[in-house]
Amino acid sequence: MSDVPAIDSSERFEINPLFMFRWEETQNAFVFLYPEGVVKLNDTAAEILKRCTGEATVADIVRDLSRQYAADGPEAGTRIENGVRNFLEVSHAKGWIRRKA
Repeated sequence: MSDVPAIDSSERFEINPLFMFRWEETQNAFVFLYPEGVVKLNDTAAEILKRCTGEATVADIVRDLSRQYAADGPEAGTRIENGVRNFLEVSHAKGWIRRKA
């Protein structure tokens, strides 16, 4: 069993201040900068992280991305929700984001 609690739809996340999230023209992508290096993010990861401001709930992020990517039908919405939750779980485990109290 994992020590990390499951992500709840009402939770809010923010980027860990140890990381810098920004657009890098030379990479033509959003990146995470940290003392040990840089992580180049794909478009989907960047869209999720843009919304990790501590204001939007997980449900807000899913709803916003479902609208942005015109997710029609329950299967598309479920796929987006699962993708967002999985990405947030991995990002949290890596320390990129933290739960907002």
